[in-house]
Amino acid sequence: MYTITDIVICGINGSNFKYCGENMDYEDILTELSTLLSPKRLQHSIGVSKTAVEMAERFGGDKVKAGLAGLLHDAAREVPIADLLPRAQAFGIVVSDIEKAQPILLHAPISAKLAEIKFGVRDAEILQAIFLHTTGSAHMSLLDKIIYLADVIEPSRNFEGLEEIREIAQRDLDKALLLALDQSIFYILEEGGLIHPVTIEARNDLLIKQRTLVLQTT
Repeated sequence: MYTITDIVICGINGSNFKYCGENMDYEDILTELSTLLSPKRLQHSIGVSKTAVEMAERFGGDKVKAGLAGLLHDAAREVPIADLLPRAQAFGIVVSDIEKAQPILLHAPISAKLAEIKFGVRDAEILQAIFLHTTGSAHMSLLDKIIYLADVIEPSRNFEGLEEIREIAQRDLDKALLLALDQSIFYILEEGGLIHPVTIEARNDLLIKQRTLVLQTT
């Protein structure tokens, strides 16, 4: 299990930890999140936050934004399925037919709204990364990629093929993200689920960039 002292951002540890620029005490965030999430889901969120900070340091991202986005990415994950669509509509979130048929996908945009309204996050990059952490999208920012991937590889996760993604994530963010998207698509197909179009767009965008780079270097 992770504790507060497992995460270091802005050079401040423990109970005095603050997310710089947001003026939010880490203890207060955890206390509030504990009213929204089960202990298991809260530990997952802390694991995503820690993993995102490590990845931001590795790939030149903003550790503060990565830590906060990771911590809040699942704020709405335990909203009852039946309440997700009404909650999204109340927030003015545009809901696609796929999301109406598979409302669990709405936990990501609703989490972004909760981060903004309940936790006072105003940074557009953080909110976007939370919004996209389930489906991805074309033209993902560095923070978008970090949060999506941190959600997949944080230490409590365990599924076939995970270790390969974790190993690649040590050196190549886009390659690891592409593999994670492939795994997600394979799983959805096996389960007979609906694949969100923006997930396909995310995968294709990465492949196009990858292949363009190969052509430029040959």
